[in-house]
Amino acid sequence: MTEKATMRAIAALVPPGSRVLDLGCGDGALLDYLQRERACSGYGVEIADANVLACVRRGVNVIQFNLDEGLALFEDSSFDVVLQIDTLPHLRNAEVMLRETARVGRAGIVAFPNFAHWPNRLSVLRGRMPVTRRLPYQWYDTPNIRVGTYKDFEVLAHKNALRILDAFGLQDGRTVRVLPNARAGTAVFHFERGGA
Repeated sequence: MTEKATMRAIAALVPPGSRVLDLGCGDGALLDYLQRERACSGYGVEIADANVLACVRRGVNVIQFNLDEGLALFEDSSFDVVLQIDTLPHLRNAEVMLRETARVGRAGIVAFPNFAHWPNRLSVLRGRMPVTRRLPYQWYDTPNIRVGTYKDFEVLAHKNALRILDAFGLQDGRTVRVLPNARAGTAVFHFERGGA
């Protein structure tokens, strides 16, 4: 997710000066933006060699690590914000990583392609898996292990005792708060552990 408007919408959820952990940080563009525009510090976690190199070239601190192995190397509440932007669909155990996100961060921000977006629904009604800007792969060559919906995440957050601080959809860089499950290609959730 590199669109400037989308990046700004997600970055606005991160308080200035935060210590940030970006899980599956890709080429480090978002963390770089947070460092420059919001005076944040922190680390990215990425597995792909080319993305790790891109992070280093941007001046982003990055740890090369497989997220499916968990986050045991980080202590409880060691970051102000933990980001998972387009990461959950690629993980073998998304629920465990969501709990780990809540453990190592005081707050978490998750964003992922919303499979319930109306064009996706229409494609399925026509008997085909959707191929869109947010889900650009054919069903047989997708790197996604799973797909999810805005509503699915609400259920998962409740099940794991997470308190949602803000939730909305993004479509073409615009915030969607009315019927985001149907009207937005991206679901965004800002949360913390329940009772915090």
